[in-house]
Amino acid sequence: MLPVKKDVERRLDLWEPFRDLRRMHDEMDRLFGSLWPTGDGDLTQTAAWLPAVDMYEEKDQVIVKAELPGVKKEDLSLSLTEDTLTIKAQRKFEHEEKREGFLRREGRYGNFQRTLELPIPVKADAIKAEYKDGILKIVLPKAEAAKTREIKIDVK
Repeated sequence: MLPVKKDVERRLDLWEPFRDLRRMHDEMDRLFGSLWPTGDGDLTQTAAWLPAVDMYEEKDQVIVKAELPGVKKEDLSLSLTEDTLTIKAQRKFEHEEKREGFLRREGRYGNFQRTLELPIPVKADAIKAEYKDGILKIVLPKAEAAKTREIKIDVK
């Protein structure tokens, strides 16, 4: 039985639980990018524009940061429905530059929408958002029920 056990241990050492999830995520990105092209056939224009979003929790609030370079403040909208935050924006193509020597254009333009499920209840009436230098920062204060409370218990 010893050789079988070593073989199983060797396979467990090589097993990466998120490798298959990453591969599936990449395949889904590739599939949906090819189904809904957003440009004129250039490879860089066929993938959807999907800005990076970071979400983290602090003691009394949840912070969401989205990278939105090239988006104007007036082309940005936020909404909250129960435990779901939706960020919508449009990055407009300013002008077509046609000149000799222009070989490549990789910027993505168009509409996007990100819907994020919030991990805990928040106070909808106290949400604050700031947009500066292409970074959207949303501060979502936790609802009282979601805050952790420390209770002293006398042990006898």
